[in-house]
Amino acid sequence: MNNFSLSQEQKEFRAAIRRFAEDKVAPHAAEVDRSASFPWDSFKACVEMELPALGFPEIYGGSGASSVDQAIMVEELARVCASTSLTMLISKLGMIPVLYWGSEELKKRYIPKVAAGAAQASYCLSEPDAGSDVASMKTKAVRDGDHYVLSGTKYWITNAGISDTYTVFAKTDSEAGHRGISAFVVEADWGVKVTKLEEKLGVRGSPTGEVLFDDVRVPVENRIGEEGQGFYIAMGTLDRSRPMIGAQAVGIAQGAIDYAVNYAKQRKQFGKAVTDNQGIQFMIADMETKIEASRELVYHACSLVDEDPDNELSKFGAMAKMFASDTAMSVTVDALQLLGGYGFTKDFPLERYMRDAKITQIYEGTNQIQRIVIARSVLNR
Repeated sequence: MNNFSLSQEQKEFRAAIRRFAEDKVAPHAAEVDRSASFPWDSFKACVEMELPALGFPEIYGGSGASSVDQAIMVEELARVCASTSLTMLISKLGMIPVLYWGSEELKKRYIPKVAAGAAQASYCLSEPDAGSDVASMKTKAVRDGDHYVLSGTKYWITNAGISDTYTVFAKTDSEAGHRGISAFVVEADWGVKVTKLEEKLGVRGSPTGEVLFDDVRVPVENRIGEEGQGFYIAMGTLDRSRPMIGAQAVGIAQGAIDYAVNYAKQRKQFGKAVTDNQGIQFMIADMETKIEASRELVYHACSLVDEDPDNELSKFGAMAKMFASDTAMSVTVDALQLLGGYGFTKDFPLERYMRDAKITQIYEGTNQIQRIVIARSVLNR
């Protein structure tokens, strides 16, 4: 793996996003978590900064920024509010299938609205009995003239009830296993129903729910790619999105260590600063090293999204997501420990960072799945 360093322009971009996040997003983070309400004020501020446009080509209303630039943005938002960072991630996830495999008409119809922040999107792959085992999904799409009729239930859907479109994977051939899956863009007002919202441990400002498709009619032109191409599209999408989950995890870890170290430098025990204790210094050294290693992996994987999507992206995307999310979990636990009993209270943000970190080990493929992806890439070379 080549060393990765940011350009001066990217460093200035990071500084600008950090100032923005601290000024416009951080003040709302605790209340968004407490009330489990969508962070509309933060989202609107992000739209005013044109952040949804990152990661989309200029021809479709995007900024044409690199995937590394988008990772920087996600990281800095997650450093103060993981829920707000997820509002930027999820619509891009919903549009990746359209961007890479959709028709030109689909791209022009849906991507500009998302890039402008005027619409939001969700990604509907998981089901109650089909999480890691995607091929066992039961949602079906039956061809009926110039439409498909979608029936089934999707679970763990981020942005449920907020999104304007849902990118849905369904069986068009129930006998063909993973080769019988196809993908569709479904507009919310075509009859999409949100039947349940979860009460979650973390990222509580981002709604997650059960989405029902009860004989929803979808025009044939809203199919993404060809019939039977859905599994390939789903896996290719996750390859491209997993590095951004890594970026989110890095941001959560960075926010936790920044807060904990600042606190520890001011906290005195036995007549001296807590940070004068060698054991504490060793903890901080380990935390910082893992964060920087995670960041390097994330940026490398992001560079492959733009430069080399058909070679090592699958492996490095899995590595970045797995290592960064494991790091976020361990760092937030240790950062909370640095605050002692105060870390265990809701008066301080460390317990929120720890709760938010956990989901990064689970969604877009559990870390057990990531380890399988990585191992297979090594064993097959």
